[in-house]
Amino acid sequence: MTPEQMEERIVRYGDLKPCKTAFIDAHTPGSNQKENFTIIGGGVSESADQHVHIRDTPGFNIGAAGQPPKCRNSLHSHRTAEVFYVHKGRWRFFWGRNGSAGEVVLEEGDIFDIPTGIFRGFENIGTDYGIIMAILGGDDAGGGVIWAPQVIEDARDHGLVLAETGKLYDTKKGQTLPEGVRPMPLLTDEELKGFPETPVGEVVPRFVGRYNDMMALASRSPAKVIGTEEGALIRDRTGFEVEFLARNSISAQPYSVDRHEVLLVHKGHWRLTWAGGEKVLAPGDTCAVPPGLAHSLVPSMTGEAALFRVRDTDDAAGPTRI
Repeated sequence: MTPEQMEERIVRYGDLKPCKTAFIDAHTPGSNQKENFTIIGGGVSESADQHVHIRDTPGFNIGAAGQPPKCRNSLHSHRTAEVFYVHKGRWRFFWGRNGSAGEVVLEEGDIFDIPTGIFRGFENIGTDYGIIMAILGGDDAGGGVIWAPQVIEDARDHGLVLAETGKLYDTKKGQTLPEGVRPMPLLTDEELKGFPETPVGEVVPRFVGRYNDMMALASRSPAKVIGTEEGALIRDRTGFEVEFLARNSISAQPYSVDRHEVLLVHKGHWRLTWAGGEKVLAPGDTCAVPPGLAHSLVPSMTGEAALFRVRDTDDAAGPTRI
């Protein structure tokens, strides 16, 4: 693989292209300043304006959300796993039918494997523009977003209609649903009973990983953050596994795996080397290493270094949990 070919598999943080009309709440006050980034795979964006950086999926999708202070993402659910880690800022995650069943605050470097099948939302409670990175299970990310009924109703009141096809139409721009296409139906009361009001005590201890804890676990070897085996910080079956690497976690010895490997750099600069060349990955960069490629990965500068390493697994990407 040439350096030019590898560069095509790297999405640089500074090159991320946002979409401000990705979801149904794009006009809703309090949510209308958020930006959505689709990095690997088509994600779950509902807008034709969404730019996709790398379309081929490795069994999961990588995306990001960027929001100014006090901006929130509305209550929704997914059919497959949704994992976030905070790249910049301070974020509050909340869940439940009305967002009141529980909440947790995440700082930079923290990770949250949100239980499948519950309504969830999040907001930037920091003082500056914040970024959270997302990993979504499955090649098609579960087929889209399931919105809480009040979100669809609020969006309609502000000019956005979601079709049953999952596509958005902006009535403020004169757009209407095509003939024969109906609006997305609201979940019935009976259907809403299938979305549990999971208490915080069942979520935070099991599905949240703190940055300082992961740094301690990764002091000599990669820390297993999400996986099915005993010893994983978050033991779960998501369709992918996540490891955390720090400065002394890994040697310069080349290695290869028969899996897709995606590198998400959180802190520091990391040197990726293979037989065809080398690249330096900076904070916020995303790199998709192809299966079978022998490569080495080490920090290239002094100071704190941290990244998340994600690989596909044979586990189903659906709502299966240990």
